[in-house]
Amino acid sequence: MTPPARPLPTLARRGFSDTRRAESLLDDPALAPLADARAELLAALARSADPDQALLGLVRLMEAGGSDDLVTALRTDELARGRVIGALGISSSLVDHLVAHPEQWRDAVTAQEMTPEERTEALLAEIADHGDLEPQDALRVAYRRQLLGIAARDVTSQDPVVVLPEIARALADLAGSALEGAVRIAIDELGEAGQSCRFAVIGMGKAGGRELNYISDVDVIFVAEPVPGADEEGALEVATKIATRTMHACSDVTAHGSLWPVDAALRPEGKQGPLVRTVASHRAYYDRWAKTWEFQALLKGRHLAGDASLGAEYLGAVQPLVWEAASREDFVDDVQAMRRRVEDHIPPAEAARQLKLGPGGLRDVEFSVQLLQLVHGRTDDTLRSGTTLDALAALSKGGYIGRADAAVLEEAYRILRTLEHRIQLHRLRRTHLMPVTEDDLRRLGRAMRLWDQPDKQVVALRTGHSREVRRLHQRLFYRPLLSAVARLSPDEASLTPGAARERLSALGYRDPAGALRHLEALMGGVSRAAAIQKQLLPVMLEWFAEMADPDAGLLAFRKVSEALGATHWYLRLLRDEGEAAQTLAHTLGASRFAGELLLASPEAVQMLGDADGLRPRTREELLRRMRSAAGRRDDPEAAVAAIRAIRRAEIFRVAVADLEDKLTLDEVGEALTEVSDATIEAALEVVVRKVEAERGAPLGTSMLVVGMGRLGGREVGYSSDADVLYVHEPHEGADDQTAQEGALAVVGELRRLIGAAGSDPPLGLDADLRPEGKSGPMVRSLASYATYYARWSQTWEAQALLRARPVAGDPGLAERFIALIDPIRWSTAGLDAQQVREVRRLKARMESERLPRGADRKAHFKLGMGGLSDVEWTIQLLQLEHAHEHEGLRTTRTLPALAAAVEVGLVDVEDAAVLREAWSMASLLRNAGMLFRGRPVDSVPSNLREADGVGRIVGMEPLSGLALAESYRRTARHARHVVDRIFYGEP
Repeated sequence: MTPPARPLPTLARRGFSDTRRAESLLDDPALAPLADARAELLAALARSADPDQALLGLVRLMEAGGSDDLVTALRTDELARGRVIGALGISSSLVDHLVAHPEQWRDAVTAQEMTPEERTEALLAEIADHGDLEPQDALRVAYRRQLLGIAARDVTSQDPVVVLPEIARALADLAGSALEGAVRIAIDELGEAGQSCRFAVIGMGKAGGRELNYISDVDVIFVAEPVPGADEEGALEVATKIATRTMHACSDVTAHGSLWPVDAALRPEGKQGPLVRTVASHRAYYDRWAKTWEFQALLKGRHLAGDASLGAEYLGAVQPLVWEAASREDFVDDVQAMRRRVEDHIPPAEAARQLKLGPGGLRDVEFSVQLLQLVHGRTDDTLRSGTTLDALAALSKGGYIGRADAAVLEEAYRILRTLEHRIQLHRLRRTHLMPVTEDDLRRLGRAMRLWDQPDKQVVALRTGHSREVRRLHQRLFYRPLLSAVARLSPDEASLTPGAARERLSALGYRDPAGALRHLEALMGGVSRAAAIQKQLLPVMLEWFAEMADPDAGLLAFRKVSEALGATHWYLRLLRDEGEAAQTLAHTLGASRFAGELLLASPEAVQMLGDADGLRPRTREELLRRMRSAAGRRDDPEAAVAAIRAIRRAEIFRVAVADLEDKLTLDEVGEALTEVSDATIEAALEVVVRKVEAERGAPLGTSMLVVGMGRLGGREVGYSSDADVLYVHEPHEGADDQTAQEGALAVVGELRRLIGAAGSDPPLGLDADLRPEGKSGPMVRSLASYATYYARWSQTWEAQALLRARPVAGDPGLAERFIALIDPIRWSTAGLDAQQVREVRRLKARMESERLPRGADRKAHFKLGMGGLSDVEWTIQLLQLEHAHEHEGLRTTRTLPALAAAVEVGLVDVEDAAVLREAWSMASLLRNAGMLFRGRPVDSVPSNLREADGVGRIVGMEPLSGLALAESYRRTARHARHVVDRIFYGEP
């Protein structure tokens, strides 16, 4: 009785696309001997990349030579069945080869890993016993026999990604064996003449690195030497014939196909140069003429075929040059430019499909690894492998690449190479493009062991890994550290104690012995951190030395490194993230102030690795963070401490951006003002809750903090106090005395918590500009302010209110306070003559009384002649006189008020330019002095080293201390002349 037909869906579930055809082939008479093993055959077919192709190939193989041994193996041997069907299912070209040579099915089954010598011996034996075949055809058949075995092992391995390095080595060794066979063929054809020279083939590229593809150009360099007594010119002529015939023996298309092109374009002078040279000729070329890419190519040089001793001579002569190449001028730039050129030449239609050359492709991994090898391999011979994965592992072990990054790159490289292999195997064609048809993607996905929607999974697999490769390539390949390391000599890069001591002195460290102790502490031992520091410090020493105080910079770096030594991200950030290391070195070498901030909050160094890290945060952003941090603490003191910690980190952010010349003076003032505003606002909220909790009742009054002086003018500097007024307004029905007491409690606690000693710069809340000055109440109600200003206000208080700006507290109260003071500061009456004299007398008295004893009136930034006070009082006098007439003058900011005065004709353009330059220069120098010394600086430093440090921060050349003082005095003198005319009314 005929058995019922098998349901079609069963075959579909096993991976067949054309189930009707599969049904027909399964019933083909050629498979009749295997009828009782149909279930086992179907299981093996279902595990193949293309069950339809595998089944058709099996029918063809059985028709071509289904020997009893083959039938028995397919029926009873699971390994044999899997390997034969696996090979048939992965490659239509291997199907054709097996059909032409059916006896070679055994090679697919019995193939094991072989040594290079064993491969060569087996291949040469077949060429020697070539029978009716031409020797080069015997070479092809022997090559395909071994290729079949490699492919069968590969496609039936438990995990193709894991065995990739083994397969790539086998393919490279097989290529070397084939070249050895081709060289023998060439020499034998020349007869006695072929013995007049020693001849060797040097493998380059993937063949040299023992990481070859299934189908690839085999890059080579030919080298020859005459045998003793032979003429060199004649020997090279013979060697050229051997090389030419070797290339043809591999690449010519015959009835038995071809192997692959042999590409000698990497030789000296490329295709224009001689095909064969002697060792000395090669060395002379590389010494004088070679380009950067040629040394990069030599990194993978390896003897492949011919005279092994000559190959060793060649490599011994040229490979040392590889590890000197990184010292060439513009080496890193050249390698980076070459990678960009490769990308630029990819046809646009192929770019998204390129596994090899495109963004996120294999070249990204290889170029990244090779550049790191060439730069760091000068001093670390553990990095000198020509095999990408081995080199990557060495780079990771040595700390040159983060372990996580290396793992990502390794996995991606293995997967992309495996995809490339599977694509090439299908028709044994050289290609690096992802397929586009659904059938091809399905076959590729199944070849990668992706069984559920393989066409979609394989695209997602490739896309995800390419994206990660590109991300890491951009970070590793373009890291500034590479160019800096490459510029060092090998001795400087290795930083041996002797070289370090000499270099420290040469770079200008004042205490080389002390600096050397810091280096020993940072680089001592065999830890991973020490290994990374050995990469960083040779370069960072130079970056520290570019600044005014390299010794202080190195010391601060040591302290920060010790504080963050246990973190997993710190050294990785400096090594990998953009210009983080250089920025940190410059910051610590330029600014004691920034160094102290960082030592108090070392985790703030993370911002240096963030592309957005040096952008000053807005008041709203800061308030969100401060409120969140404070909200996580129950204790008010801890809450304010958390707010102050954020303030400290933000000031560090602004300082670094300032030192890196990313902010203007106005932007620095704005940023520091935003930090102060947010700090006062967040702390006020905490304090109000604390006072209410202590009192057991609502405060009963609204609070307002008004910024005065530089805070009110949004011109805060690094050393500025916060001049403020405190205002409250009792709620309806509240007792005035109780509200006053509550407000006073809030102000007292706010001043205490914000002004408490700590590791951050103090934010002194100075209320001396309040009504009645130091004699008046610390805080007043809005009504009290109104009464005072209506009855007692003096001209100096109206002048102080010119810069009043609400910074924290109740918005409604802020509006009412501004409405109260606007008629006072922008008085419709302006100033009368008596009031003008009063302002001038007060200014003159301040100059004589408040200037510190011994201070130089010509160099003091604030109170000196032409200093900040001169410019500000001049502008403020104009505001008091004319703001009621000109709205543009109604601003709390100095330079906008000056610009408005020019616009309405109160100050001419030339005078305004003089005043602006003086005010800006004094503000810049005061900021720079604080940055450099870490404490307020009121005058141009008399110490030349300090003046040099301040001068460098504001953009002057090194050793410009004297020039800085002269420049400031000249600018201030010109400003004083303008002040005398405008403010004092002198002719």
